[in-house]
Amino acid sequence: MAFAPALRRFTFTTHVTSSVGWIGAVLVFLALAVIGLTSPDERTVRGAYLVMAPAAWFVLVPLAHASLFSGIALSLGTPWGLLRHYWVVFKLGITLFSTVILLIYMGTFQEMAGVAADPVVELGLVRNPSPVVHAVLALILLLIATWLAVYKPFGPTPYAVRTDSQRRPTPATAVPLTTAPAAASSTPTALYIVVLVVLATMLVVVLLHLTGTSFGH
Repeated sequence: MAFAPALRRFTFTTHVTSSVGWIGAVLVFLALAVIGLTSPDERTVRGAYLVMAPAAWFVLVPLAHASLFSGIALSLGTPWGLLRHYWVVFKLGITLFSTVILLIYMGTFQEMAGVAADPVVELGLVRNPSPVVHAVLALILLLIATWLAVYKPFGPTPYAVRTDSQRRPTPATAVPLTTAPAAASSTPTALYIVVLVVLATMLVVVLLHLTGTSFGH
């Protein structure tokens, strides 16, 4: 499936705008989190935590979903494909993971807003380092995704090599197909180990958030 040029440009523009906007929104939330954690003014501290939940629903969540779905559409509608290149797979995994964690963390935003809205609760209990930690981690992940999109490292996946070799006609003098899979095995074993570690870490973080035992709950 290939997009028409106008549709491809529109999808690409949507993806770039939402992805860059997501990074900018995370920076703003990091600033809010730092203000809430360090400001000596009680009203400023409570206001910072009160504004996080609605701002996340109206800014972070829409940008995350726009980046995710436009990225998937762009991959399926261009020769890059969804599973043909490592950088696309890794970028999709980072975006999907960040979106899931954001949706889970919305409950924590609501809890912090409830605490901040209660005038009986002491200011020390209103302050919460969790938004700072999550904003920094989100910023790191999004910058890694941006690096992947710009530099496109690691080359094609074994799936792409296999499908390309099957589609390509083999002349009588060419090397037999039995030797073709050697290109797929050229991927370093260390890369697979890194991918497995990253996926396992993401799974653990998601499970911790779902069970309410992660940092800040």
